[in-house]
Amino acid sequence: MASMERKHEICSPFIPQRNTLRKTSAEIVSEARHSLRIQSTQRPFTPRDGQRQLFGKRSARTDCDNRPPSTFSLHSQNFDAPDSRPGSGTRLSPLDHKPKFPVPCDAEDPFKAFPKPPTDPLEVRRGLAGARARLLRTGSLTTLPPVEGYADVKERLKPGPGQKQLSAKGLAVTDHTEVHGGPHKPGPRRTASESRIMWPGVDSGVRPTECRAGWRTGLGNGDDTTSTEEDVESLVWNNAVAPLLQQLEAVAAGSSEGSMDHLCDLCDSLHGTLAEGDMLGRRCKRRSGILRTLFRLIDFNSVQLNLHIAKLCLALCVSGNNLLNICKLIFKISRSESNDILFQNNSIIDSLLGVLSSEDVSASGEALLYCVGTLKFLSGNSAILRLLLDKNCLGVAQKLIQRLYIVEDTFFTIAGHIFVQLTATLRNLADHPDSRPLFVSFSILPELCQVLRHHHKDQEICTNISRIYSKLSSYSECRLALAQTPGCYQLFLELLSKHHQKQDLVVRLLFTLGNLTAKSDEARQQLFQCKGCMDTLLQLYDSYQQRNDSPHKPSKKGPLSRSKSTAATVVSEQEYEDVLVKLVRVFANMCIHPAVGPALANNTACIQLLMETLEMRSVEESEELLVNVAATINNLSFYQEESSVLRHSQLIMAKLMLKLVLSSSMDAMLEATRVYGNMSQSKDVRDFIMQNKVHQFVVTLLDSKSTEMCFSACGVLTNLALDPTNRVSLSLEGATTKLADCLKDLGAGDWQLAGQVCQALWNMVGGGSEKLLDAQEAESLLEILTAYSDQEDALKCTENEDARDFHRACWELEFLPIAQKLIKILQPVVLTA
Repeated sequence: MASMERKHEICSPFIPQRNTLRKTSAEIVSEARHSLRIQSTQRPFTPRDGQRQLFGKRSARTDCDNRPPSTFSLHSQNFDAPDSRPGSGTRLSPLDHKPKFPVPCDAEDPFKAFPKPPTDPLEVRRGLAGARARLLRTGSLTTLPPVEGYADVKERLKPGPGQKQLSAKGLAVTDHTEVHGGPHKPGPRRTASESRIMWPGVDSGVRPTECRAGWRTGLGNGDDTTSTEEDVESLVWNNAVAPLLQQLEAVAAGSSEGSMDHLCDLCDSLHGTLAEGDMLGRRCKRRSGILRTLFRLIDFNSVQLNLHIAKLCLALCVSGNNLLNICKLIFKISRSESNDILFQNNSIIDSLLGVLSSEDVSASGEALLYCVGTLKFLSGNSAILRLLLDKNCLGVAQKLIQRLYIVEDTFFTIAGHIFVQLTATLRNLADHPDSRPLFVSFSILPELCQVLRHHHKDQEICTNISRIYSKLSSYSECRLALAQTPGCYQLFLELLSKHHQKQDLVVRLLFTLGNLTAKSDEARQQLFQCKGCMDTLLQLYDSYQQRNDSPHKPSKKGPLSRSKSTAATVVSEQEYEDVLVKLVRVFANMCIHPAVGPALANNTACIQLLMETLEMRSVEESEELLVNVAATINNLSFYQEESSVLRHSQLIMAKLMLKLVLSSSMDAMLEATRVYGNMSQSKDVRDFIMQNKVHQFVVTLLDSKSTEMCFSACGVLTNLALDPTNRVSLSLEGATTKLADCLKDLGAGDWQLAGQVCQALWNMVGGGSEKLLDAQEAESLLEILTAYSDQEDALKCTENEDARDFHRACWELEFLPIAQKLIKILQPVVLTA
């Protein structure tokens, strides 16, 4: 007895009781091995929609009356020709009299009605009623070579004696001075940027059918620079823009097989000419004439031409119904994957991002919806996905989210529609590795939590965001950003409770929680301390636990169909199981925290559900689930409090583990062996193992050449050898020989394993059991131990300094003390032989 007591002091059971008052170096080393192991699993698969639609087939918005359509037709008559009417939408009452124009207007051809440019565009003209401020919208447009005739404009702008050189672009930004009713009084000159400020709702140009009578009759006194600017615009219009428009109409009238390419080239030339003349945006007073011509070209139904038209229309800052129809036109083109190449070779993406950055949600909500829907489709293309990241799509998205918050109270429905498209776009962007730091730097992950709070009833928005989180939470920087978002754990639990029947949402939220709790003790505790945490998770477990109907077991149906009559049902059963895999993983990770583990080990409902899963499932059909359940039980078995529910269920657990040990799955074998390593501290469990010959299987695991498998097997053998009656049985199975071989083959590379092998050997042959070793075995073992006890030889293969320190600690604390004790009892055996 004294010998046994001394042995127990030296070699404690495999998993010792945790000493809460003192943390030894050995415990630090042991933690490095993760005796309580986090569980990993695959991210839920996200299927791609078969067709490009605003809302998928399963959308809850299918029957919603105000849901915008994905399919529609567009023609020129759908557009409003007088796009330059006041932005307020207020129609002005007609005048009672008809003005007399000195220059006749031709309604059929408005271009003939334009006045001829003066011979000297710099002549001072006074009498203009006033100067309108103008809205300038900048665009990232490449300046194209001007068409023939534009050189004449520049020729007219050559300076005379004593005059400075002027250009069309330079004149367009000339400072404007205030117009007074009396004689002209010079005042302070404003900068170009000041002169471009436009009051909301102010018209920005004269329609092409209007004859500029005031320009010829000289009403009142005017400003030199204002007159000059208008003269230059007239020159550019008459010599460059109008000819291009006439060419467009001529080519369109005689359209042939190759005319589409010609029309595209003319649109590009028109775009470049307007950009060179600083006439984009709403600056051009005859822009409605340009738009009318462009709108008529849409009826040709050419995808490539329509993209050129759309880009130019957006550069001209169409608004209202025209903006909506242009966005719908682009959306319609983007629905076909074959058109993706056109978006790659066109700057239309810049135009779309510009619309998202500038347009008011309350005024142009539906246009923004189709705009974001287009980006959703395009972001499914890997090449365009890279372009979107380079063009700051994530930054634009973050600003749009904030603007949507502002109008949600009044425009909640359209904001929700836009959020569906926007979150789906972000879901696609999250696939690219370069997007991860951008999601963090733009604080999009916390922003999406806020979206979840506002739209917690919307399953589509919640599911899209859960997909983003499930993708990004696998990476440390994104996981940290999400974990630091206040209230995210409580929010996820509330969503799990509210949408417990929506499997694709539930499984992704659980996967995200599993990622958050995998590496952070703080996350484990915060989740556990949330209100209703265990109730919510256990209710989910019970709901998704598939039970076979039997007389002694109540019938409980989960949220999915359990019919086995169709092939689709097989997928549903797998969906059931996928939820349980992710849910059990959360339990396994949570119980690593020293304050959470004991609570879970003493939770009757939790233990019963885990045992029920083991009983109902087979390893062949549910390998990952049963491995996760076994890992959770292994972690919980670390907490061996007297009152623990798990402790009182150890024998039942040991019986349920047999199916894993005897399976063909190496992962299942490993986890079951770990459970036996912890639970074999119980005499009842040790007896069960010996009676059912599990020890024979454990001894064979020493031949696996796997350090993890051998370490777990040595743990079981260490505890089994505590009973003298078991030592002989183990020796007959060749346990000592296999332990010595394991030490020789794997010990030098893993000193923790070497220490565990020595502990098993000590329990086998120490305390008077040396006779179980024959002389040859004793000599071979003594030779190995002596060689490994030399520090210089033992640590010479260590690669770097950190690894060397770790190996030295393991060697000094876990291997050397027990090895020296073994050497002392082996030396007399060898000498006697």
